[in-house]
Amino acid sequence: MTDKNWLQNLTKSGKDSWIGGVCSGLGEYTSIPSWTWRILFSLLFIFYGTGLLIYILLWIFVPPQPKSKD
Repeated sequence: MTDKNWLQNLTKSGKDSWIGGVCSGLGEYTSIPSWTWRILFSLLFIFYGTGLLIYILLWIFVPPQPKSKD
């Protein structure tokens, strides 16, 4: 069993980050742009109150992107 879990490839990005890089990391990993993820988290926060909690948990548990040695 050498296949990685799909979540192990998810990382926070430093290129398009505003606060923690979570939305930009999700944007790089999925085909959905980072601005759409930002709107989704904002709407979840406004209507259900869970967007902020989910974002903070992802900010804590998703590892940052490895630094490139350019």
